[in-house]
Amino acid sequence: MKWVLPEYIEDILPAEAKRIEALRRKILDLFFDRKYELVIPPLLEYMDSLLTGTGHDLELRTFKVVDQLSGRMMGLRADITPQVARIDAHLLNRKGVTRLCYCGSVLHTRPQSPGATREPLQIGAEMYGAPGVEADVEILELLCRALELAGVRNARIDIGHVAVFRAIAHAAKVGPEREAELFEALQRKDTPSLRELSKKLPAKMRDALLLLPNLYGDAKILDEAEAKLPRLPEITKAVATLRKLARACKFSASFDLAELRGYHYHSGGVFDAYCDRVSGSVARGGRYDEVGKAFGRARPATGFSIDLRSLAGAVK
Repeated sequence: MKWVLPEYIEDILPAEAKRIEALRRKILDLFFDRKYELVIPPLLEYMDSLLTGTGHDLELRTFKVVDQLSGRMMGLRADITPQVARIDAHLLNRKGVTRLCYCGSVLHTRPQSPGATREPLQIGAEMYGAPGVEADVEILELLCRALELAGVRNARIDIGHVAVFRAIAHAAKVGPEREAELFEALQRKDTPSLRELSKKLPAKMRDALLLLPNLYGDAKILDEAEAKLPRLPEITKAVATLRKLARACKFSASFDLAELRGYHYHSGGVFDAYCDRVSGSVARGGRYDEVGKAFGRARPATGFSIDLRSLAGAVK
């Protein structure tokens, strides 16, 4: 049948399109009120630019095509955030704090969660040039306000911090290969593998790694983290950041210190938003200072993106 669309690619029909457009306008107006400026990056970019600073986190999710004009490999964007970072670093080139927002389609080679579309509509906000936790707090408060405006039910925020694992791995002086193996085991919460991989590490660091999968839950786990994890400056700072983010969150907040989503991309606190009627996360964000460095301009950065199609489906 010639009119059948590819798997997990769908048309948006009038009723849903109307809901999506209403939400898009409402959320963009919120961003504009908070002095975020709109940018519209291209759907296609050369691969070396599109994946700069993201490690391998986006490469497998990106459709690749050959540019018929130059012969170079191009990608259909799987995430708009790196493009906005490029715009801040090389086109705007401002010295002070810059607030940008965007809305557009992205394409994924595979669905991110069971039944999800491969063509999400991504809307988000990013702040550049502000290194302090106050910027992270502003971004999280803005996300909560956007979800409130949308009228989601039972919204909750899961918060983590990639610096906790990174600090332990560096203090244990593990090489890149072993760090990657430990990372994979933590992502799976595979304690037997974690125990085997860490058995030759210093006892204090080994115990810390084995504790991370259990540091999940409400704010009490932050007390446990302070009491039981090594007193490394990076961990102390990370826990303090998590406490401030928790106070800024208008919804139910939980913590997961083994959550390492975007480990090669993010550099600080990370968060995912969930709500009723959406199987995966409806929004995600965090700090990603390393992307600016990768573009040749070291700019602190923090932000979030919302899956607008999922959000519209959750509030219909």
